[in-house]
Amino acid sequence: MRAHKYFVYIVTNPTKTVLYTGITNDLETRLHQHCENRDLPTTFAGRYHCYLLLYFEHYREVEQAIAREKEIKGWTRLKKEALVRQFNPEWQIIDPQLWQPAEE
Repeated sequence: MRAHKYFVYIVTNPTKTVLYTGITNDLETRLHQHCENRDLPTTFAGRYHCYLLLYFEHYREVEQAIAREKEIKGWTRLKKEALVRQFNPEWQIIDPQLWQPAEE
């Protein structure tokens, strides 16, 4: 049986002034899409150049991932910053090729 992989993630722009929260089943591909969409005014992430990964969570059930994304999107910026700091205290950009989520 194939494990399902869903990710809730937070990306930022190069100056780390904007945060974007999203959901995907292929984090590496989605980050490439965000990067390719830079300068596209039709998308929030494109308009604000949000393509640098700061934070992610892994889920096996899509319903849980969707609920978590909605929860985080409803938070204030300060609360999102606190979440990122717990996971990534220095706000270092996470290279998706350097990590592998745990197999379940």
